Amino acid sequence: MTDTSNAARFREFKMPDVGEGLTEAEILKWYVQAGDTVTDGQVVCEVETAKAAVELPIPFDGVVHELRFPEGTTVDVGQVIIAVDVAPGSGDAAPAAESAPVARPEPEPEAPKGRQPVLVGYGVSESSTKRRARKGAATAVPAAAAAIQGEMNGHTTVVPESRPLAKPPVRKLAKDLGIDLATVVPTGEGGIITREDVHAAATPVPAQAPAPTAAPVAAETAFEAPAPAVVTTVGARETRIPVKGVRKAIAQAMVGSAFTAPHVTEFVTVDVTRTMKLVAELKEDKDMAGVRVNPLLIIAKALLVAIKRNPEVNAAWDEANQEIVQKHYVNLGIAAATPRGLIVPNIKDAHEQTLPQLAASLGELVSTAREGKTSPAAMAGGTVTITNVGVFGVDTGTPILNPGESAILAVGAIKLQPWVHKGKVKPRQVTTLALSFDHRLVDGELGSKVLADVAAILEQPKRLITWA
Repeated sequence: MTDTSNAARFREFKMPDVGEGLTEAEILKWYVQAGDTVTDGQVVCEVETAKAAVELPIPFDGVVHELRFPEGTTVDVGQVIIAVDVAPGSGDAAPAAESAPVARPEPEPEAPKGRQPVLVGYGVSESSTKRRARKGAATAVPAAAAAIQGEMNGHTTVVPESRPLAKPPVRKLAKDLGIDLATVVPTGEGGIITREDVHAAATPVPAQAPAPTAAPVAAETAFEAPAPAVVTTVGARETRIPVKGVRKAIAQAMVGSAFTAPHVTEFVTVDVTRTMKLVAELKEDKDMAGVRVNPLLIIAKALLVAIKRNPEVNAAWDEANQEIVQKHYVNLGIAAATPRGLIVPNIKDAHEQTLPQLAASLGELVSTAREGKTSPAAMAGGTVTITNVGVFGVDTGTPILNPGESAILAVGAIKLQPWVHKGKVKPRQVTTLALSFDHRLVDGELGSKVLADVAAILEQPKRLITWA
């Protein structure tokens, strides 16, 4: 018989639905352990959906009784991930790790039908975990996050808190080898983890070696779920990495876009010397004080003006109703490469923003993405996108459309090149633009006009005044 009074002490918290049609999320990191005291709104874990990594707050007070899944596990929406004793001290309860039967926590009351609590915009983000001291040495040093974009986008490297200090290539190596950086002892200057440290922490197990007998575990690390999939190294010639989270979503979206929308890409090489001079002047303008000014700002404004002059390009294809849906607003997407994969947050109603407002929005978008705080809502509803491949030194490319959008503009590297200017060959700042568009929506003439308008503005920025 189950002691109902004991069972009523426990409440279960389920993996919430983000409200964007996603069905699962991966537990990246637990911030609590069994026995920790938690309060309503306290962040207990970080999870990664197919769109973003978000922190998950718990909606009640109590003491953590049990963590149902270890880090790295992909959990379906609606599954219980943590159980909390909401009335500690009211009776004797069997510890989570004991072999004696333990009453399962009473299920959390169901949310209104058709929707569960969302991951983003829910609860507060501050954490005040009263955590037990971990066994063994631990290095609590801040880590340098990988830069999302380069100087052209005005991005800089930031240092998030509570992460081991390691450079992006070292983080990737650790991920490929399945090594948790938190367990690696750093030997580099200033507590930096080096490649040698990661290799030293790697302990390959022969493919045919029997699994060692597991030692008894404490309640803090007792899980009922199977171990998550990990990177597998096949000899010295292959490494297999499970595809999940953001990377899985990217793969599905790109395949769907490439084989659904008939892509056309056009290119133009343009002298942007005057644009670069304008950027330098705007940096000294008092009206632009407090915001970051870079070439991407002018390129974004040029694309918005080109769309205003050619509004038919800002559209979407409605397959179900066989209709072209023209948008009277522009949600401008900015593609950003992050350690977890490509994300495309967008600036809502960018067409209504002045140049200083657009600069502020770009800065906020970049900062939020760099910190890994971009919400699914910020990545939904885009209409056109800019991708800056020039930060990698690439001249240009043939970008694939963000699903549901009509066009994407790729910006190549801005380089000093010989150029015929006023009848003479002179060194000028030159770049190549590539515009991919959905040929169901945009014919060659319309796509050419949009690309030509963007190029004309970047060649003569004063057109921002005369054409806007």
